[in-house]
Order: sequence, then structure tokens, then C-alpha cells
Amino acid sequence: MDDTTVYRTTAWSAGPGCHGGCGQKLHVKNGKLVRIEGDENHPWNQGRSCPRVLAMTQYMYHPDRITRPLKRVGARGEGKFEPISWDEAYDTCEKRLNEIKRKYGAESAIFVQGTGRDIGGPITMLAYSYGSPNWVQLGLSGHSCYTPRLGAMKTVMGDFAVADCSQYLERRYEDPQWKVPEIIITWGQNSTMGCPDGFFGSWVVDCMKLGTRIIAVEPRNTWLSSRALHHLQLRPGTDGALALAMINVIIGEGLYDKEFVAKWVQGFDALRERAAQYPLDEVAKITEIPAQEIAAAARAFARAKQAAVQWGVPVDMCPDGTAVAHAITCLSVITGNIDKPGGQVIARPSHGVTSYPFSTEELVKLYGADLIARLNEKRIGADVYPMVKNFRGWAQPDMVIDQVESGVPYPVKAAWIQTANVVGGQSARAKFHLEALKKLEFIAVVDLFHNPTTMALADIILPAATFPEKDSIRSWWAPLISIKKRVQVGECKSDWEINFELAKRFNPEGMKRWKTLEDMFNERLAPSKMTVADLQQQGGFKMPEDGPFKPYFRHERGLLRPDGKPGFNTKSGKIEVYCDTFEGWGMDPLPFYTEPPQSERSTPELFKKYPLVMITGARSQLFFHAEHRQIPWLREKLPDPTVEIHPETAKKYAIYDGEWVYLENDMGRVKRKAKFSLQVKRHHVHTMHGWWMPEMEGKAPSLYGVGDFQINNIIPGPQCAKSGFGGGQYKTTLCTLAKISA
Repeated sequence: MDDTTVYRTTAWSAGPGCHGGCGQKLHVKNGKLVRIEGDENHPWNQGRSCPRVLAMTQYMYHPDRITRPLKRVGARGEGKFEPISWDEAYDTCEKRLNEIKRKYGAESAIFVQGTGRDIGGPITMLAYSYGSPNWVQLGLSGHSCYTPRLGAMKTVMGDFAVADCSQYLERRYEDPQWKVPEIIITWGQNSTMGCPDGFFGSWVVDCMKLGTRIIAVEPRNTWLSSRALHHLQLRPGTDGALALAMINVIIGEGLYDKEFVAKWVQGFDALRERAAQYPLDEVAKITEIPAQEIAAAARAFARAKQAAVQWGVPVDMCPDGTAVAHAITCLSVITGNIDKPGGQVIARPSHGVTSYPFSTEELVKLYGADLIARLNEKRIGADVYPMVKNFRGWAQPDMVIDQVESGVPYPVKAAWIQTANVVGGQSARAKFHLEALKKLEFIAVVDLFHNPTTMALADIILPAATFPEKDSIRSWWAPLISIKKRVQVGECKSDWEINFELAKRFNPEGMKRWKTLEDMFNERLAPSKMTVADLQQQGGFKMPEDGPFKPYFRHERGLLRPDGKPGFNTKSGKIEVYCDTFEGWGMDPLPFYTEPPQSERSTPELFKKYPLVMITGARSQLFFHAEHRQIPWLREKLPDPTVEIHPETAKKYAIYDGEWVYLENDMGRVKRKAKFSLQVKRHHVHTMHGWWMPEMEGKAPSLYGVGDFQINNIIPGPQCAKSGFGGGQYKTTLCTLAKISA
């Protein structure tokens, strides 16, 4: 008789690594996960699972997984660690961090996160309980991942927005309220390869099956672009010019939604004048897209009854990511595709529950205005970049690592690193980050496997739990979700558990109102009038009910503004395409274009030396950033880090298909296996980021081969965005190819 029990839950890392939301069925036998499959009754993924989820049994029970706390017993980099108890681990972290606080101040400790996993809630709770203002995605130049887009939307519209693929409706595609988008622009995102930022990538394909046509803004040829009505194969980093040219066409030809603009848009005439500075012929030269193609795509988008934009990280990584996001947002605004079915749906956390703080507004809601104001006084970058000071609460990552090196205006002496393989994953100037971080007095890392960061830097390693091993809540747009622990592996604990315990030690007075972690979850769930137990009884998730957290036309019904009046959640009540807030921060109130810092136009002499544009970071269904390289089912599908090269380019360099080669520039060189591909232009190469080799020697100097294989070793920094957000050069770095001598 089979004694397997099936439990329903939701995936939100660790494990798949992603931003999560997918309903999964856990098959548990004798306390062990033996199988996992998608939950066909979950409205998010409707039974579908990615390869990373399907490989969870290999991930969770991998022989190399860290399942007990470890402390370093040799020198940093020697790879010598010994198991310790959780009490000793907590005591050590508490003692060392408090010593540093007494000697240098709480701001001298930085709290470092990567992407994925439900980390924003627990890490801010810990950082602020300790007293540090420096919560940061260290190494991610300009916080060039979603934050620039979030900042532009919040400031211009008063809210965030996402492409409407019926995800707010329980009946999904069968709900009569929803309309199929006639057009979806996939801007800098191959949606089939991932599930970013509260969005399930396959929804775009679902819409295509129902009649949606695609406009793909993408320098490479992909599955999606090959099926597109228009493929705008732009030069990397020129997205801002393209968006402004499309705005120019739409306004110049009178294709904008005149009624919506007249009633709900501020600054339209100023936007018209700015867009007129980007004529088609000039933008065609900038972007490498024929003028007639730009015009045709703009007309198709404007003439659609409902049209949406699903965008990706390349927008953030443009030289001024916030300005580019501003421009793309204006495309949806002037065509009236805001807060309506099949357009851009206003995205608010389900039931008003904040589990991951996306804005300063949400941080204030969680921790109070006085605390956030005090933290701003010492937060790195807040005195330089007004947008960094006034949006989301990040420290500025490029300034943080430079301050680690310089000690000015105050020293940085400790790092808490959680969900971030800084050395092997996200950091531009990777070698600089490694050498700078070695100088810190204490570093604690929370992770599941050894990687270049744990080996090179960690004094203490705390073993994190995967999503079947943890309790949590999720409120990223919709639905509202509870995640229930069903198994235990070793002594692993969830990020919430780890940080909750240490937060109580650092701030016993402030944390005493919660006896248990569930008490904290229930307090955060209070706006929903539900508890964790209530959510579990309802199947683990709850879709939003009609009101401020569910579409559509909330701006007309007075559901977006605190005063209950019709309009958007801005000072004027209108969408401010001419943004007074930006102007007040000393920023350009209108969208604009900046040439990439390395290009044939901006650095012609460098381009002669390094004539190939290197695009990095495209998503994979097999790996999430720098994770999963040790998982057999996943690694066997892509065993080596490849570089995609056009066959004619390879011929020029005398490179054959499958040959190991160097990618080189003035910062160094990195090894890749050549892969001939017609997906890339002749003067582009493309390669994945985050490569290191778990099968290689872990201790220094090898550090799992990170110096040879991590592409970010040759990505420059710091970012150049005027807002402080955006501009990481992960898509626009110049390089050349070289054969590896025998």
C-alpha cells in the first residue's frame, strides 16, 4: 500500500530560485519529498512546472547540500569549515556583529541580498532590528533589476503596473471581464524562459493562443521573436531612443487616446516636444532598426483596442534605466492602456498585505516614518541620489563597494549575505568585489550550497531551507498565499526563521510583540482579515475581491487614491508624464536617451580594439542566475558555459563550433565554449552569466573556477545612471574573441 501523502503549496524559493508563485503538489513519503508536480487547481500556473521545480528532489537531497551551521576554522579561502550548533552560530553572529556596532556603529554592517527567494521581508527586518540602513544588492551595479522600472512607475503613475493576462481573476481566461490583449510588446524579455517579477512567463504564450500578436524588442532571435508581428532587433542599450521614437510616431500621427490623455495625463505637450527630438531616421541609425519597422510597430501598438507591455531586466540595464522605463510607461499611458482589461493592470499587493517592501511607502508602513528617516541619514548613496533616498530603501551598491574599499565617510566592517552569491553571481567588477570584501572583519552567509562566495569570504555559514521546508506568506500582486512546511532536511531553517531569531536578539524590545514567526505573519496578514490558518483552510491562497486590489478602472471609481476621489495615486491625480517629483529631485522630468558608455559612438577607439557587443544574462529554464550548476538533471542539459557567435564572425576569428575560446577586454578574459548561432547579429556575442564549476576545487585560488568562468569578471562598473538606479553594463560591454593556445 502506498503511504504517500500529497500536499499543496506554493513555490517561492529556495529551490527553483525564482520569484515564485506557482502552485505545486508535494508527494511526501516517510517524511521525505519523493516527487513534485504542478497543481492544476492553482490559478497562477494551472499545473505547469519548470525543470528547476521538477528537479527539487535532487536539489533538496543533494549530497553537497549544507545541512548544519558551519564556522570557518582556517584562513579565508582555505575551505576549512567545521559543523557547529545553531546556538553557537547565533551566539557568534550576535557577538561579532554587536562588537562591530559598538566600535564603528550599526551602519558599518551591510545586509546583502540577491534576487529570488522571499528575502526582502526577512532581511529588512533583520537589518533594521540591528540598526543598519544599508540593505543592498551588492555587486548589482545600479540595482539594475526591476528597481529602476518600479521607481519610474511609482513616481509617474503612483502605482506599479503589469501586463494584464487575467492573473487577477480566479476564472482567468474564461472571466468575461477580461479581454485578450490584441498586442503584447515583449520588451527585453524572452517570456518563455522565466517567471519574473510576479509574472508567469507562459501567460504570454497563453495569450498568443487566444489571438494576441507579439512585438518583440530583442537584439537576438528567439522563439518568441520568430513568431512576432514585428521584431525590433535593436542595438543593446538603445531602448530609450526606440521608445521615444515610437511615442513620436503615435503623437505625430494622432494615434494616441485623446480622451484618456485629456482627462488623465499631465504634461502631454511637454512629452510631445521631447519625443519630437527623436525623429525616425536618426533613431534608426541609433538603434539599427529600419525606420519603417519602428513606425509600423508603433502604429500596431497604438491601433490595438487593448495592448500591453511585458518587459525585462535589459530595460533596467540601459544607461539610464529609470528614464527608459519612464519612456516605455508613456507608451502605455498615451494609448490609454492603463487600468483596463488587456492593457497594463494596476498592480497592488493582494488584500493590501505587504510581505516584500517594493517602495519607501511600504517600508514606512512596516517600520514607521521616524525609523526610515533616521536610517536615511547614514544610508550609503542617499545623500548623493535623491531617488535612492526617496524610493525603496536600498543603499546604492556601487557606492557601497567603493566605501568598503575606501572607508569614507565611515568604515564598512561586516556583511550579512543572504540569497546572494556575490562573487560568482551578480557583481560587476567581480574581482574588485572579491578583494574588497576580504577586508571585512566578519561575514556571515546564509545559503544551501558552498559556492565561490562562501569559500572565499564566509566566517559563519547558516543552512537555508527550500520552500517545502518552510512556512511563509506571499503577497506579490495576486493571489495572497501561505506556504506551509511539509518536510525537514537536516538542521536547515528558513530565511524567515533565521532572521527572526537574530532580530529578537538585536532588538528584544521592538520584537517582543511577536512570540512566534506565525504571530508576525498574522500581523502582516491583518489587512486581509485572515490568518495563516485561515489561508490554509481555504486551500493556501485567496484571490483579491473587488476593490482597491483588483482591476479594473479603479482610477474612475476612486479606488486608487487615499482621499477616495477619482484619479491616480499622484499629487495631481493624473499620470504625470512630465514628472514633478523627478523635477523636485533634480532629475529630468521627461524621458530621455543616453548612449551606452561603451559603443562605436561613445568610445570609437575602444570599439576598434573590441568590436563585439557582449550581451549577458539571458534567462534559462535550467538555472536561476548562479544556482543549480550541481544538479544532475539540469546540468546534463547544459554542461558547459557557451558563447553564441554568428558563424561569419567565428570564421573571421578562425574559431570552430565547440572550441573553447576567450572573451577578452581591458578587464581580463573569461573562458567559453563557442556555439555557432544565427540568434545573434554578426557584431554581437551572447553568453550566460553566473558560471562557476562546483566540480572544481573549492578553496582559493580556484574558488570553483570562478576567475576563469564568471563573465562578470569583465563587466565594468560602476553604473552611470543619473538616478542612481539602473545602468549596469551587463548588456553593452565591448569585447573580442581569442583562441586559447595549447
